[in-house]
Amino acid sequence: WKDEDGDWYETGLHIFFGAYPNVQNLFGELGINDRLQWKEHSMIFAMPNKPGEYSRFDFPEVLPAPLNGIWAILKNNEMLTWPEKVKFAIGLLPAMLGGQAYVEAQDGLTVSEWMEKQGVPDRVNDEVFIAMSKALNFINPDELSMQCILIALNRFLQEKHGSKMAFLDGNPPERLCMPIVNHIQSLGGEVRLNSRIKKIELNPDGTVKHFALSDGTQITGDAYVCAAPVDILKLLVPEQWREISYFKRLDKLVGVPVINVHIWFDRKLKNTYDHLLFSRSPLLSVYADMSVACKEYYDPDRSMLELVFAPAEEWIGRSDAEIIEATMQELAKLFPDEIAADQSKAKIRKYHVVKTPRSVYKTIPDCEPCRPLQRSPIEGFYLAGDYTKQ
Repeated sequence: WKDEDGDWYETGLHIFFGAYPNVQNLFGELGINDRLQWKEHSMIFAMPNKPGEYSRFDFPEVLPAPLNGIWAILKNNEMLTWPEKVKFAIGLLPAMLGGQAYVEAQDGLTVSEWMEKQGVPDRVNDEVFIAMSKALNFINPDELSMQCILIALNRFLQEKHGSKMAFLDGNPPERLCMPIVNHIQSLGGEVRLNSRIKKIELNPDGTVKHFALSDGTQITGDAYVCAAPVDILKLLVPEQWREISYFKRLDKLVGVPVINVHIWFDRKLKNTYDHLLFSRSPLLSVYADMSVACKEYYDPDRSMLELVFAPAEEWIGRSDAEIIEATMQELAKLFPDEIAADQSKAKIRKYHVVKTPRSVYKTIPDCEPCRPLQRSPIEGFYLAGDYTKQ
């Protein structure tokens, strides 16, 4: 959304990984590859025991995968000791040797349970997996399915640029969504906004007759694709379909809450990078100084921090003021010389807090069998979204 000052705020801090081939194909088809601002191939973590300091995993460009990732881990001696690295590597060996079959078999274990089973030291959880879990699914390792972590690690280790990150060069509605709309319209398609689906009406044989909109309009088509979040889809599933196992299994899939915080400061913060940063905070996940990381938001004089507040379950019902107060207390640890919780240092010019009570589906153990294929058993009806399988 754009506020009255012309500044943008959004539901989340959107990052594009090298391991997202479909998204990159989309950018290519739209002719907007130049709108991805690729950052140097690194992962940067804040150091909670050393306020204001960061530790880096740098992936050398000259090495292929997985050697670049192994080099990045071996060269970082601030987060894991050598004995911890060795035990971590031994714990991961079955995943490296067992491939996709092993990864899928870990769906029934949380990250914490898998670590205990594999003899991986607790400090690996504290130093790496908590940050990864919160970044991937906005929850902690004691809830997240290990399959989720292993899928990410596999992609990062198998593809040279799998873990390389890009920011969009501006606001998503104009820089990404509008090119999609323009492409559809150029081919004779139509995009209707503010057109809420009230009901999916069926033919006698159970196939889709039409979509009934809340304004009374009826939309008919040769094929129907529902790209709504899983929680919305479950409300739309017609009674006649509910007992079909394909739709019944959706009951276990539930969106996870997340909060996105934007804070505009009265000065330029120095202790930051042109990159995504892992906060390692108990309340915050990842963050970025968008006045540096995003071309459209560039400001040489003042910073705007965008932060993912997660896990958010206990905070989603609290006031914006409480969330900002808690965020500032965490930022005081990340920027000890520049930010104080009482604003005696950098002062807040304004803020926006965006709460999403149900975002991506919560990837807890035993969810994988519940994820639907995109082609449904209903002829001409398809699903799309993070919870689906291709």
